[in-house]
Amino acid sequence: MKHEAIETNVGLMMIGIVIALSFGTLVELVPLMFAKETNEPIAGLKPLPALELEGRDIYIREGCNTCHSQMIRPLRAETERYGHYSVAGEFVYDHPFLWGSKRTGPDLARVGKRYSDDWHRAHMYNPRDVVPESNMPAFPWLFEKELSGEDTGKKMSALRTVGVPYTDEDIAGAKAAVEGRKEIDALIAYLQQLGTLLQTRR
Repeated sequence: MKHEAIETNVGLMMIGIVIALSFGTLVELVPLMFAKETNEPIAGLKPLPALELEGRDIYIREGCNTCHSQMIRPLRAETERYGHYSVAGEFVYDHPFLWGSKRTGPDLARVGKRYSDDWHRAHMYNPRDVVPESNMPAFPWLFEKELSGEDTGKKMSALRTVGVPYTDEDIAGAKAAVEGRKEIDALIAYLQQLGTLLQTRR
């Protein structure tokens, strides 16, 4: 029997598994590459301004995305706690995506404008001052380090090559927009815009 020959031959079995997985992956992913709802930005979506873009890089650098997801699933328990479920059109300008699946801390997909800048400052300086049971580390160095803006325009240019619609004016003004600002300012600016286009809760 043919299947017995495959099952008793490790090499043939591995080839069969690779073919099956490849076929399944293509069937699942290729249609999404051409679907309108996964490729077109939602109404009002714009590329991150220079300060918020730097804030996103700080967010990644400090490992925030390892403890906080940015993807609300379309389940009642999720939407009642966090707000409108995430849609692909919100993330078309994100490189890389920061959806995540680990929630040591709460999901941040709709955290924008939920708290004041002062709350975020206190939370980043010492999380237990505002959330006594928090196990999040403090980030006091963000209050000391300043941004130079030297590479901000280069980042925007690189993102433009993969489809993010930054203009020449955006790129030319990037350094001036962030130079001398503290890293905490950039991180808070990034957090305060998260999910605001689809916020529907409270």
